[in-house]
Amino acid sequence: MSSKLNVLFLCGWYPSRVLPTNGDFIQRHAEAVSLKHNVTVLHIITDKKSNKNIELTTELINGIETHIAYLKFTKNPIKKILYFRKAFLLILKKIDSLDIVHLNELFPFGIVSVYLKWFKKIPFIITEHWTDYKHPLSNKISLTQKLISKIIAKNASFICPVTKDLENSMIQFGLKGTYNVVGNVVDTSSFFPKNINNDIFSVVHISNMDDHHKNVSGILRVVSLLQNKINNFHFKLIGANADKYKVIAKELGINEKNIEFINQIPHALVIQHLQEANLFILFSNFENLPCVILESFACGTPVISTNVGGISEHFPENFGKLITTKDESKLEEEILNYYYNKNKTTTKDIMHNYVKSNFSEAVIEQKFTNLYYKSINN
Repeated sequence: MSSKLNVLFLCGWYPSRVLPTNGDFIQRHAEAVSLKHNVTVLHIITDKKSNKNIELTTELINGIETHIAYLKFTKNPIKKILYFRKAFLLILKKIDSLDIVHLNELFPFGIVSVYLKWFKKIPFIITEHWTDYKHPLSNKISLTQKLISKIIAKNASFICPVTKDLENSMIQFGLKGTYNVVGNVVDTSSFFPKNINNDIFSVVHISNMDDHHKNVSGILRVVSLLQNKINNFHFKLIGANADKYKVIAKELGINEKNIEFINQIPHALVIQHLQEANLFILFSNFENLPCVILESFACGTPVISTNVGGISEHFPENFGKLITTKDESKLEEEILNYYYNKNKTTTKDIMHNYVKSNFSEAVIEQKFTNLYYKSINN
C-alpha cells in the first residue's frame, strides 16, 4: 500500500450553504490530513429552501474533493431515511477508492461507517466533539441512540475525542472502545503574534453567540461595569448575528463607543482581531476544546475562560486565567488585573510555539496518520 491513503471524511457537521460555519473545526482537520493523504468529504444535510428531494454538489475546496447532498425538508422520518440512504449511495459511487473512513460525529453517520466496515471491509476511526455526552446533558439522549452508538463505538478502530474530559464522559455514557485523544488543529502559519501597542485596552469575544452555551449576556453585564472603571476600554463581540445583543447592551447602558458588534466574518479575518486584542474572553457554560482559545494563544493573546470541559488540559500557566462558570465578579476582577498589569503573562512567542508544537497541521496530521495505519494493519 502506498504511503498516501485515500481517506473519506464522513461528517455529521461540515460547512455548507445551510450552515456556513458549522463544523469548520472538522474542515480544518480534513485540511491537515490532506497535507499527506487524498481526502474526500461526504456530508448530508436538510435544506428547507430546496425544492429537490436530493441535490448533489461536488466542489474542490482547499484541495479537498467535497461532496454535499442537500435533502428536501420532510417531517416524515421514513422519507428522510430513504433520502439519506439514496444520497449516500449516489455519493459513494463518485468515490473511486477508499482505504479508511474518518467519521466525525458518532451518531447517526456512524451507521454508514459500520456498513462500510461490515460489507466493504473498510476500517474507520471516530473524531468526536459533541459536548452532550457529558452528564447531565447526556440525559436527553434517547435509549435508541445510545444503543446504536454503542455498536458504532465498538466497531471503530479508534475513538478520538478532542479532550481527555470528553473521553471520560463518553466512557461514563457507556461507549466502549480504544480511545486516543487528538486535539483540534490551528493553522500556526496564519495565526501568529504581532507586536501592537494599543492606546485603547481591547478585549474580544468570538463565538457562535448562543447565549445558553457561551453566556454572552453575562459578559455584557461585566462590560457594563467595566466601562465605569476603565476610561480607554473597547470590547468587540464577534460572531453569528452578534448585533442581536445590541438590545441587551442598550438596556445595560453600555456606551456605544465602548462596544462593537461584528457579525459572522470569514475565519481568515479572525486573525487580525486576535492579534490586535489585549485579551480574549470566553465565558461558556460548557465546552470541549474551543479552537478559538488555541488560536488566541497562537497569536500571543492571553485568555480568560471558564474552567469547563477539557480547556484546562491545554491551558499552560501564565497563558491566561481560568474561572468558574457564571462568576461575573471574578471575570470583572481578572479583566481589571490584566488592565493594570497585575497578571503575569508569558511571552507571545512562547504561547505561539506551544500551539505549534501541539496543535499545528503537521502535528495533527501525523497523529491521524499513525492511527490510520494501525487501523488498516489490524
